[in-house]
Amino acid sequence: MIGPFCYITDHDHGMRAGIPVNEQPLIGSPVVIEDDVWIGAHATVLKGVTIHRGAVIGAGSVVTKDVPANAIVAGVPARVISERSQDNEQPRESANRSV
Repeated sequence: MIGPFCYITDHDHGMRAGIPVNEQPLIGSPVVIEDDVWIGAHATVLKGVTIHRGAVIGAGSVVTKDVPANAIVAGVPARVISERSQDNEQPRESANRSV
């Protein structure tokens, strides 16, 4: 599921010094979104990211790195804040780590 106003991109511009910004080349890398993923409203997913099966992306998050399976991530940049659990309805808390 993808909430409203999400931005998912597979490219950005180069940023080398000495070349005008408007002349920088585009740099591309595919985005992969696996099954059973929920991306909250206004989230941004940047180039080269894989969001693994069962992950949840919090509203307004900026995902700059791969998201592990069943992870719940939020923030700017997005970090793992908890994990989906098969044992019960409550997510398990995890140590904050950047994704």
